[in-house]
Amino acid sequence: MASTCDSSPRKHLPLPKKNARLWSSKAWTSRLSSFSSYFLRLRDLGLLRNHTKALCLSAGAGHAPMAMAQIGLSDVTAVELVDSLPLVRRADPHNLPFFDGAFDFAFTAHLDDALFPWRVVEEMERTVRRGGFCVVAVDECGGGDVREIARLFLKSKLVDVANVTLEGSKKTSILFKVQDFKT
Repeated sequence: MASTCDSSPRKHLPLPKKNARLWSSKAWTSRLSSFSSYFLRLRDLGLLRNHTKALCLSAGAGHAPMAMAQIGLSDVTAVELVDSLPLVRRADPHNLPFFDGAFDFAFTAHLDDALFPWRVVEEMERTVRRGGFCVVAVDECGGGDVREIARLFLKSKLVDVANVTLEGSKKTSILFKVQDFKT
């Protein structure tokens, strides 16, 4: 009987082969389709264009940035606490390594998982240019919770709230336009 600690060699897959296997899985394609549909709605609202400089925070394995690229965005940056190459680079969403106003659009589906949500929001607003958009998708919620989230966005105006299905779960999508209010 082999233990979980046995030292038998495991086959190491090169990254391109590993990614090809992952990206062709049914679970991956299902999640990718969900994000693509979500971002198509935002594109139809005029928020995303092929030349939009987009930032995905807490991007996990990279479903959201791949979906953005799939719908035609050519400049997508995705960050997470750990690399998931080639789609996602390591960076702390509480302290982003980007210049002020470097992006037109920022998205996260994991604000409710953030250690310091207010700090993630500050970084979203700092890195998105004035007139750009920040979008968060959180577990489905009502007016009180939306107002609580909106209070975190000190430099942005609430533009739209919609209940959506993302990755098979009911979510509330909250859209803000960066106004550069003084705090």
